[in-house]
Amino acid sequence: MLDKIKRQLISEAFEAQKRAYAPYSHFKVGAALLTKSGKIYCGCNIENAAYSPGNCAERTAIFKAVSEGELEFEAIAVVGNKEAIKKGEGTLCAPCGVCRQVMAEFCDPAEFKVIMAWGEEQYKECKLGELLPYGFVEENLNH
Repeated sequence: MLDKIKRQLISEAFEAQKRAYAPYSHFKVGAALLTKSGKIYCGCNIENAAYSPGNCAERTAIFKAVSEGELEFEAIAVVGNKEAIKKGEGTLCAPCGVCRQVMAEFCDPAEFKVIMAWGEEQYKECKLGELLPYGFVEENLNH
């Protein structure tokens, strides 16, 4: 059984997914980020015809939180699939490499939880360090 916070994160990620702007790929992604202070920041992917100016849902949520003064995070739920796939029928949507690297800037890889859901109770959870075992972090700059 899912705990209340995890269920809320997954639910809010699905709500954020509805606001995704994905006219090119039709692959809509939503994310819900839990801060250590208990606030939740949501984000969706925002595409652009030139591709690279677009932004992922995970980074949208993180950047929103950072712009509001939040710098400590507990967990993120990520959901994503093509428009024609119904909730519960897809597969997990893992954060891209750039999003993993952004998470590593702010989150403890051994503690930060990444919840990849494709339904209300269909999900896989892991630690950021499992998704990005050799991330480039501040210590790398000191060598």
